Amino acid sequence: MTVTRFPRYPADVWGTPWLSLRARLSPHEPAIDWNDTILDYAELQGRVDEMVGTLARLGVDRGCVVAVRLGNGLPIATLVHTGFAADFVLHLVNTRLSTPEIEFQLRDSGARFFLHRAGDLAAEEVELNEGVVRIRLREAAGRCELAAPNALEESGACSDPIASREALDLSEPRFILYTSGTTGKPKGVVLSGQNFLASANGSTARLGHGNAEKWLLCLPIFHVGGVSILLRSVLAGSAVVLHEKFLPAQINRDLDRKSVTGISLVASMLAGVLAERLASPSIAPPSLDCVLLGGGPAPAPLLDAAREAGFPVALTYGLTEAASQVATRSPEDPSDAGLRPLAGTEVKIVDEQGRETPQGQPGEICLRGDSVMSGYWRRPDATRDALREGWLYTGDIGALDREGGLWVFDRRSDLIVSGGENVYPAEVESALLEHPAIAEVGVAAQHDETYGQRPVAFLVPVGDDLPDAASLREHCRARLAGYKCPVKFIQVVSLPRTASGKLLRRKLTGGGHQTAE
Repeated sequence: MTVTRFPRYPADVWGTPWLSLRARLSPHEPAIDWNDTILDYAELQGRVDEMVGTLARLGVDRGCVVAVRLGNGLPIATLVHTGFAADFVLHLVNTRLSTPEIEFQLRDSGARFFLHRAGDLAAEEVELNEGVVRIRLREAAGRCELAAPNALEESGACSDPIASREALDLSEPRFILYTSGTTGKPKGVVLSGQNFLASANGSTARLGHGNAEKWLLCLPIFHVGGVSILLRSVLAGSAVVLHEKFLPAQINRDLDRKSVTGISLVASMLAGVLAERLASPSIAPPSLDCVLLGGGPAPAPLLDAAREAGFPVALTYGLTEAASQVATRSPEDPSDAGLRPLAGTEVKIVDEQGRETPQGQPGEICLRGDSVMSGYWRRPDATRDALREGWLYTGDIGALDREGGLWVFDRRSDLIVSGGENVYPAEVESALLEHPAIAEVGVAAQHDETYGQRPVAFLVPVGDDLPDAASLREHCRARLAGYKCPVKFIQVVSLPRTASGKLLRRKLTGGGHQTAE
């Protein structure tokens, strides 16, 4: 892979909407491949212009919040660029949320418009506050149709109606992306154009991303990892192969057929791609030079399997509050190297008193740089708690090695303290995944009168049944200290995950499942 150390984005990215700039510079270069239909940058800009005009007629003002609940496709990709072009704030809503969860987010963001696909049952049942306009989207003959009866009357007169713009202020809020709620009620992360530009700069300097790249996007666009691919690609002038959802067979088909150079996945996705691909069997396509793997610690057996199959994995740590990537290990780096912070991002590790820890000692991961959010939407207390003296306190546990490489262990909220000893669930999960009879595993805390907490493992077997508890315990004891070994092994059909594939350990419960103890 050719690594571009200094990204060569157009000079005007600081002051011009990125898509309109790209459409002028390379109008006939491919922008998006959607269901084998390829739109070039000029055609994508044309769709954005149409969307701007439609939303203006429906009463959308500059600076207002527009909530959008759409799955991957051309409509949401178009809306991402429309927000930049017309200067409104896009609140991207997770399509897996229930009706009450959607209502909470709409109230919290103060969205004045709620755009969703016609027939989306959870969205249709949402009770909107007075003055909020519902916009229903239908697709006909490959085009988007937006309908909102009496929208102008419902929303009030436009004080500053949107229109396609030639000037762009990168410091302004551009997106509200809600956290998954793994540590409580979801909070709206406010991200600007500057945040995404800094992230793209750091990613490109670390991994390379030129105009010849073709990135397969199967992460949800409402997730920071998905929307960042769209924005990074338009900055570089490269193409995106857009998938509606994650389907391993279709992923592998396009990896082979479409000269894909990069793909972003989480661990469970990569496992699915490898399982489907190795059934053939076949090796990784020669065009593929980067599999960006994030969403949580990756099990060692999975990384070994990817390496054997020729998949060039770039292990990464990131979070919504930092516009995606924070630290990444490139495919060329040794497998035992830590993750190197991206250019422009500083990382430190602190103890519970806020003091920097010695090299190799775990603590809370803190970072600062231009990719870090300005704060949580309408949450000044939460913002003050997370952003202190210019540093973002992530709540994640990690350590720095002597080369400055980052090692990420777990979320502080997932940490299990057993008899005064820290147990990192990801470490236990990785050990259990080395067992050939286990397909997936999640580890969570169980209250214990003596030790405070003890680890419990929730397991999805490869076949119909788990191995007996004694053999599982023996497997763990060969790899882990005794206090880290689960005291219970519970068979489950599936593990609770977010839409982006992250494991939701707080939702792991043992009720109603077969148990091996």
